[in-house]
Amino acid sequence: MATEFIDKARISVSAGKGGNGAVAFHREKYIAAGGPDGGDGGNGGDIILQVDDNMSTLMDFRYKRKYTAENGMDGQGSRKFGKSGKPLTIRVPRGTLVRDAETNEIIKDMSSSEPYVLCKGGKGGWGNCHFATPTRQVPRFAKAGLPGESHDVILELKLLADVGLIGFPNVGKSTLLSVVSKARPKIANYHFTTLYPNLGVVYVDEGVSFVMADIPGIIEGAADGAGLGHDFLRHIDRCRLLVHVVDVSGSEGRDPVADFDAINAELAQYSPELATRPQIVVANKTDIMEDEALLEKLRAHVEEAGYPLFALSAASHTGTRELVLKIAEKLSTLPPVTVYEPEYVPRPPKLDTSAPLNITVDDNTYIVEGPWLERLMANVNFSDYESRMYFDKMLRESGLFARLEEMGIQDGDIVSLYNLEFEYQH
Repeated sequence: MATEFIDKARISVSAGKGGNGAVAFHREKYIAAGGPDGGDGGNGGDIILQVDDNMSTLMDFRYKRKYTAENGMDGQGSRKFGKSGKPLTIRVPRGTLVRDAETNEIIKDMSSSEPYVLCKGGKGGWGNCHFATPTRQVPRFAKAGLPGESHDVILELKLLADVGLIGFPNVGKSTLLSVVSKARPKIANYHFTTLYPNLGVVYVDEGVSFVMADIPGIIEGAADGAGLGHDFLRHIDRCRLLVHVVDVSGSEGRDPVADFDAINAELAQYSPELATRPQIVVANKTDIMEDEALLEKLRAHVEEAGYPLFALSAASHTGTRELVLKIAEKLSTLPPVTVYEPEYVPRPPKLDTSAPLNITVDDNTYIVEGPWLERLMANVNFSDYESRMYFDKMLRESGLFARLEEMGIQDGDIVSLYNLEFEYQH
């Protein structure tokens, strides 16, 4: 039984929460007033994506859909910092597109071998050793760790291949791939023998090679979901060159010209851009051809459309070397395989700022805490000017600054928001 091919999956990922800072004081014989020495919490673990060339499907994500990294450990006394949470590495096949589940925008194209941090772990909270000042020598508070980022994403596999073999089932695509490469696809004389894409590396000469993919199951109506084609048309998206295989033997009573036009019509319906992709047409099964007029009719039709045609027999290895050389020659003039640029821009979090914040005062330091404020800070990049302006706007609109002024805050007093401190200025 053929392995099921899964090329789309939805998963939820959550980075680890940062550990809490510790409230502790130094206690040692003969040392009076040792002072605060609570350590910081550890950072939460990241969610990291890594390409694994041993994977060819997204089958692993069919049964496990939630991935959570390790939380950071809390700080301890004696300024012992908590251990950071271990990052969680999720392995995906090369060519996987990562999309935001809500907007369908591309977050990352996993086509290179560099790891990608999909979700950052939350920062660990500060221990009370950070809050000691000449006038506040015994701070009895520390900061909680921040939550890590979380995301619902769609993984979509688009094969990375230079050449895509297209055509109706049982026209000899798998046979051709097995002849010109070391791939060993399942081959049999019935429709839909190939149930998932096969990749093979074709060696042309010293230092010259290309990747060829056998794309299964394209039939009339494939762009509308008929047969298997709806699931696999996306794998042709990246191919720089299409090799269109047509059966000219007449053994099944098919019209090669009608088959050629039908497949191109499906490509155009799926993607107008794909229909303009360079093509080489292969008239296959010439060794068992019953009527040479079928070949000549196809040749005239194809050349009129502006495509080159190669007549060959993959089964008897006749003409395959000439085809490989032509493919290599054509590829040398084409741009490299498409790598999709990120489209996703993180949106500001939707917050209900009506919930009250807890404000305490300790030696002219105003300590502000609350669930929505914690979530807001976890989603703000404080190194970015626009993010800081958004943060300031949210605080003002929530009425926080007005409430601080009612409590008697003065210019120069310190406002402490979790691990962030700043001087208040009216």
